Amino acid sequence: MARAAAPDEITAAERWFVDHGLPYFVDDLREEVARGLSRPRLVAVFAAAVLVGLVAGVLTGAWLGAATGVGAGLTVLGVVLAAYAVTTLRAWIIVGWAVRRTFRSLGLVLPLVTRALPLLLLFITFLFINAEVWQVAASLDGGVLWVTVLLFAALAVGFLLTRLPEELDDVDEEVEAQQLVDACVGTPLEDAARHLAARVDRVGAVDAEVRGLQKANLVLVLLVAQAVQVLLLALAVFAFFIVFGVVAMEPSVVSTWTGGTLHPIDGPLGEVAGERLSLELLRVSVFLAAFSGLYFTVYAVTDELYRRQFFSVVIHELERAVSARVAYRWLRHGGQDLGDLGGDDGVVGNGS
Repeated sequence: MARAAAPDEITAAERWFVDHGLPYFVDDLREEVARGLSRPRLVAVFAAAVLVGLVAGVLTGAWLGAATGVGAGLTVLGVVLAAYAVTTLRAWIIVGWAVRRTFRSLGLVLPLVTRALPLLLLFITFLFINAEVWQVAASLDGGVLWVTVLLFAALAVGFLLTRLPEELDDVDEEVEAQQLVDACVGTPLEDAARHLAARVDRVGAVDAEVRGLQKANLVLVLLVAQAVQVLLLALAVFAFFIVFGVVAMEPSVVSTWTGGTLHPIDGPLGEVAGERLSLELLRVSVFLAAFSGLYFTVYAVTDELYRRQFFSVVIHELERAVSARVAYRWLRHGGQDLGDLGGDDGVVGNGS
C-alpha cells in the first residue's frame, strides 16, 4: 500500500541532505546541476574562461613580465571556473559543509595531523636550512612561484581524485531493513524509513548503489574535507617557517645564500623583525608550505592508520546519507513498490 508524503516532510528531508553537503541527492537540485553540466554550456563557460584568462595574462605579462602573466592568466581561468562551480554546480554547499565539519572536529583532526607533522617538519626543516633551496625558491618571482604553488595543488587534487573513490567501494552496497532504520534515526526520514523497512522485510535488501552526479557528490565531499585539512596544515607550516626564519636565520647568511640580495619587507611586521623578515624568507616559506601540502596529501591516503581514523568517520556519515537516500527516493515516489523505484538512481528491490 502506497504511503503519501507530506510536502513538508520531503522539504525537510531535502534540507537535511543539503545541510550534510549532499545537494546532488536532492532530485530537483540534481536536475538543475545536470543542466549546468550540459556539453554546450560547459564548452561556452570554458571558452569564456580561457578568453578572460588569456586577456588577463597578456595584460599582466606586458606590465609585470611573462612569468607573472602566466600565473595571472591561470589564476583568472581558475577563478572563472570556480565561480561557475560555486553558483551553478552548488559547490559552495559542499565546501561550506566540509569547512564547518573540519572546525567542529578539530579535536579529531589535530591528533591525526600530528602523526604526519613531526616527520614532515624534520624533513622540511632540513630543506629550509639548505642553501640550494634558498637559491631556487628565493629566485622565483611572484608569477613563477604562484604557478609552482598551483602545480603542487593540481598534483594533490589529481592524486586524491584517483584514490578517494576507493574509499567509497562499500558505501553503496545493499541496505537491510534494520540498517535503513538505524541510519535514519534523528533525521526527517525516520518515519519513512520505518514504513519502508516493513516492506524490505518481505522483499529483501534494497540496492543502494549511487551513480552519476550522486557518486560525484560523495567523492567531492571526501575531496573537499581532505583539502581543507591539507590547507590548514600548509598554513601552519608556512607560519612555522616565517617565525623560525625570523628567529634563527641571520640576514648575512640569507644574503650569502641568495647571491648577495636581500629585500626586507616594509610595514608593521617589518619594523618589528627588521631585515630578518624578507621577501626571500616569504618565498621560501610559501614554496615549502606548498610542498608540505602535497606531501601530506600523499601521506593521508597511503597511511593505513590515518585512513582508518579519519575516513572511517566521514565514510560512516556518507553510508548514513546513502541509506537515507533510499527512504527519500521511496518517499518522493509516493511509497510505490520497491521494484518501481529503479532508473538512474539505482534504487530497486531484489524482488517483489
